[in-house]
Amino acid sequence: MTGMDSHLRIVGESLAGERPVDEQTCASVAILAERLERLKQSSGLFADITFSPHVKKLKRQAEALVMG
Repeated sequence: MTGMDSHLRIVGESLAGERPVDEQTCASVAILAERLERLKQSSGLFADITFSPHVKKLKRQAEALVMG
């Protein structure tokens, strides 16, 4: 399994309620967000790609967990 696959798995499992939203979830979302930003910078083809509303909500939950 590649690194990207493990981050996708962690986020997917957190979205499905199969694992808690924890620091690992937050780290995986952050890594995937960083990679998406790099794609957007590399080509205009990716300019309109965003996370789903569910992932955006998960990201906020994970950030709140780390902050609070």
